This record gives sequence, structure tokens and C-alpha cells, in this order.
Amino acid sequence: MSGKENGLFDPKLIEELLRKLAMGDPLSEKQQKEMKDYKFWKTQPVPLFDEKSQADGPIDSVRTPDDIPDTPLKLLSSFEWVTLDVENEDDLDQIYTLLYENYVEDVDSTLRFKYSHDFFKWALKPPGWRKDWHVGVKVKGSGKLVGFISAVPMTLNLKKGATEFPCVEINFLCIHKKLRDKRLAPTLIKEITRRVNKQNIWQALYTAGVVLPAPVSVCRYTHRPINWSKLHDVGFSHLPQGESKSSMIAKYALPSETKTKGWREMKLEDVDQVHALITEYQKRFDIVQVFSKEEISHWLLDVNSCNPENKVICSYVVENSDGRITDFISYYLLPFTILNDKTHNELGIAYLFYYATDLADKDGYKKRLISLVNDALVTAKKLNVDVFNCLTSQDNNLFIDEAKFAPGDGYLNYYLFNYRTKTISGGINVESKEILKNSTSGVGVVML
Repeated sequence: MSGKENGLFDPKLIEELLRKLAMGDPLSEKQQKEMKDYKFWKTQPVPLFDEKSQADGPIDSVRTPDDIPDTPLKLLSSFEWVTLDVENEDDLDQIYTLLYENYVEDVDSTLRFKYSHDFFKWALKPPGWRKDWHVGVKVKGSGKLVGFISAVPMTLNLKKGATEFPCVEINFLCIHKKLRDKRLAPTLIKEITRRVNKQNIWQALYTAGVVLPAPVSVCRYTHRPINWSKLHDVGFSHLPQGESKSSMIAKYALPSETKTKGWREMKLEDVDQVHALITEYQKRFDIVQVFSKEEISHWLLDVNSCNPENKVICSYVVENSDGRITDFISYYLLPFTILNDKTHNELGIAYLFYYATDLADKDGYKKRLISLVNDALVTAKKLNVDVFNCLTSQDNNLFIDEAKFAPGDGYLNYYLFNYRTKTISGGINVESKEILKNSTSGVGVVML
């Protein structure tokens, strides 16, 4: 059942946005034709659809940074490479403008993702970040930024600890709408690869809403309305047959306060316990990010935001009477700007991030997850969130129905660059794409 049929979201709107967000840019007709033949990806060290099963491991032969050219790839004479400094407000403005105007927009040009400087600082400055991994292309003369791609460092763990290696997460690939026939996207991918390889890192993790050679996993988007009335006002929620507006509002109503005993916001002094909790909890998944304590502090605490109105990450813990933290849950905020609407100018959106509990696989585990998510929804409502999104990753399928999430029409494909491994469950049936209810997935890593 699609989101629209279930009285939630018109796939032409929210789902189109989610697909574009996952991929980055929408493809032109020429790019779609080339993508069908995978002309670019056939030249890259990625698994192919029709290859016979091979052993897990890197695809490219072993090289060293000395084997990698020191100079950037050549661009057309009218363009030049630039490195964007995310600690510089002018550079952040340029990234913001490029992504706001070109990265994601729905088919009717009514929505755009509303990034903030604080969001970029959070997403692009984790421990170990490098300025030269924030790569741009500008037009010579005018200095206008027309292309961007980023990489941030991470450590990836596969198959429950069988393999671990340094890696980067690739994100924010964006080309100006008027320049999408200049093959800037493949050039940006090659250039960020060169810069990462120079640091002796040879693997990358990335996602796409389209199918490329060849996904290691695929998850499905699900959505939980919080402000159904507003969603209906702007045309994203439809009134199902046999229902009234008041019945739909009542259906998605939330308590005014959280219910889990010991629930509170996460603090800096919680980092050690939360790090130990997530490290143990993530042993249940087949692909996870290995966090240092410094990374936990960065990704779960809103240390960069100077303005509470620009809050990016929200994290909560459950502390028992003896001071031990038994659970935590987090989500990040990335609203939409609503264009050409007389009543509403913004749509509040939350995305489930990481969580963990010491009840994993014990009695009461599912009940505890449902409780944590419901309390997260309560806090999100207080932050003016209108809809809460999550994938079928982690153990999300254990609470999706009970917390009133509904499956959407969008899918997120996970890819590994220069690494081959067997397919990992993304919480859905590979053939039918139906959600495997009450079943865990193998995907424990969350991509922005």
C-alpha cells in the first residue's frame, strides 16, 4: 500500500524528494540514458550485477598514495577547482546557495530542503575531517560555485566484526541545474576519490535512490505524521475514505509528556556510557560505523549550534536510579521550505538517527523500543516537527507498526566503493519490497 493510499503522503511530492535527496541531483534525459548503460560505473571499482560470487574484499589491487597523482583532474577551460572552507561563513553561504537552489526540489517546485550553516558544520566537520575533502567547481571569472561533493572519515565494520577498515562517507554531490550535461558529476567523483586515496583510504560508503552497480543493501522509507492537519493543509496528507479530519488528527495524537522513567536530554558527561552502550548494541548488525568517544560527542550532541532555533541533532538518554544509562535515542532535524503557500512557509522534518538499549534480544526489548520511539515523537512535536521519517534499517521494523509509521514509495540503496561483500538485509523482501515486520535488518549505519 502506498503512502497516498494509506492517507499519508502523495508519492509525487514527499517520495520524489526523498529519492532525490538520496541520489543528490535529479538526472537529465541524457544522464538517464547513460545511467541505464552504467557507462561511468563500469569504469569504477564497484561490484557488477552479473558478476559471479567472489570472496569479500577490495576490488582494486593494492596501491599506495604515491601511486596517486598529486594534481587534480582536468576541467573544461571555463571551470576551476576550489576547496570550500566550512569554517568560513562566505564559503558556507556558497554551499548553502548551491544546494538550496539545485540539490533537491519536488516535481512541482513547491519544496526545498532548508539547510543551515549549523547543519553543514555538523555534517561536514566530524573528528578527523579534512578541508580538502570539501570539493567545489567554480566558473572562472564570475567565481560562481556550480558543483560540490564532500567526504567525511569513518571506520566501517562488516559482518559483525569480521572486517574493519577506514572509509569515507560521500555526500552532497550537487551540480547546478544548467550544467548537468557537462559531465561534472563523474569528474567530481573521480576528484574526491583521488583526494581520499592520497590519505591512504581506499573504500567509501554512499547511498542513492536509484539502482547502480551494485547495492550492498536496500532499505525502504517510512513516515509518521505528527501534525496531520498541517500536512493535509499543504497537500501531503490525504483524507482516506471513511475517515474524517478529526479522526485522522486523533489517530496521530501524541501525549503531552514523555512516559519513560529516567528520560532526559543527553549531556556531555554521558558520552562514555553512551559510547559503551552503542558499541555493544551494534554488534547485532552486519554493517555499522565504529565510533570513537569523540565521534559520539560530535554526532549526538549539538555542540556547533549557537542558536536553539537552528537545532540539528536531538539526543536523549534513559538513566536509572543508580546513574546507569540503559538506553539512548537520537534524531536530526532538516526542514523543508514550502514555496508559494499562503499559510505555511516551512515543514518540520525529523529523521531517526542512532539508538541503543541494554535490553537487546531480552524480554521486553520490543516494548522498550516502542516506548523510546514514542517518547522521541513527543519531543519532536515540541520542536514543531510535522513528520518523522525512518528507514527499515537497524531494528526499526520492530516498532514501525505500533508507532504508526507507514511505508512510503521511496527506497535507499547502500553502496560500497572498492569493496565486495555479500548482500546485507535492509529489512525488506528483496523481490516484493514489502517490509519484513518484526524482523531485524543487517544495516546498522545511518547515512545523512
